Amino acid sequence: MRIDVHGHQIEVTDALRSYTTEKMERLARHFDHPLDVRTQLSIERPNHCAEGHVTVAGKVLHADATAPTMYAAIDVLVDKLDRILMKHKEKMVDHHRGGSLSRTDTIA
Repeated sequence: MRIDVHGHQIEVTDALRSYTTEKMERLARHFDHPLDVRTQLSIERPNHCAEGHVTVAGKVLHADATAPTMYAAIDVLVDKLDRILMKHKEKMVDHHRGGSLSRTDTIA
């Protein structure tokens, strides 16, 4: 899993980088193959903003979050990305295996 943390008109400290990386690693539990996560942190007074892009098998999933503190914004962002990844995983269907009732019904 590759995690990139960038700041937009803000310096990303080691503490913010390690906190973001620790929280984003939670997203890897949904898929076996590696994910690419790009996180951008910024400040829009009075709120702190965090945006995240997750690349999964050629598809890019996006979420953003705002909160009074940067750590809270990162927590909200990870929760949103977690829900989006679970929803994406549920939508993935193996179309080659079948599974519809019309294939299992036989005419007697």
